[in-house]
Amino acid sequence: MNYRHAFHAGNFADILKHIVLTRCIEHLKRKDKAFRIIDTHAGTGLYDLSSDEAQRTGEWRDGIGRIANATLPADVAALIAPFLDAVQSVNAGDTISAYPGSPMISRSLLRQQDRLSAIELHPKDSQLLKTRFAGDWQVRVIELDGWLALGAHVPPKEKRGLVLVDPPFEQAGEFDRMADGLAKAIKRWRGGTYALWYPIKDRHTVAQFQNRLAEGGFGEGLDISLFIREPSTPPRLDGCGMAVINPPYTLTEEMALILPMIGRILSEDGEARHTIRSF
Repeated sequence: MNYRHAFHAGNFADILKHIVLTRCIEHLKRKDKAFRIIDTHAGTGLYDLSSDEAQRTGEWRDGIGRIANATLPADVAALIAPFLDAVQSVNAGDTISAYPGSPMISRSLLRQQDRLSAIELHPKDSQLLKTRFAGDWQVRVIELDGWLALGAHVPPKEKRGLVLVDPPFEQAGEFDRMADGLAKAIKRWRGGTYALWYPIKDRHTVAQFQNRLAEGGFGEGLDISLFIREPSTPPRLDGCGMAVINPPYTLTEEMALILPMIGRILSEDGEARHTIRSF
């Protein structure tokens, strides 16, 4: 599949990805020691929801558009507040006209001692990202193939942190590249947290990927999936997942609270569909 993010920014897949990301970062902040976020496929950092691409699909309206206007139980609202605060920080008032990508969401949560490495291969996107973070000494933007970064940029000098792997799935074999990259990174930095986003369209390919993670000796893992509809024919993007290696011990309980609520809000028919599975 071809997942060009400008068309899909703020959709249900972003909601899951960025809630998991923020919960992992909030857990890292429980200790005073510095950490680093490494974003291997960082994109441009900010997306205009009034652009032709975003308007053509309108996916954000059924994603962040729904979540931002939903009334949630207090415990769930508190858990996703860091995510919603990051979205609000790039918008004025109650109108949502922009959506922050993972680098900007991560940056919004850093403390003074923490750092972000934002890695992006495409020259134009990388330059735009550098412009966004110009003068920000806590952020380093690197023009590099994200798959190479999994070998070259771990472990970080802080020896604490999270690697977010969110490829665009433009080419065949991305699932294999993700598993191969994880294997390479784990050999260099077994103690890091790795959060891998993946689309759920071809169920057979997804199952193979999940099995490889479970059997690959990568360590403790948590697979979190969200679906907005039953499997469709022909296959569409019916859901997405986040595979987290070395997950925060709080993440299972937190997602068990969050997913039923956001699943009902984001699904096409109001039915909550999700899985949380340890491996």
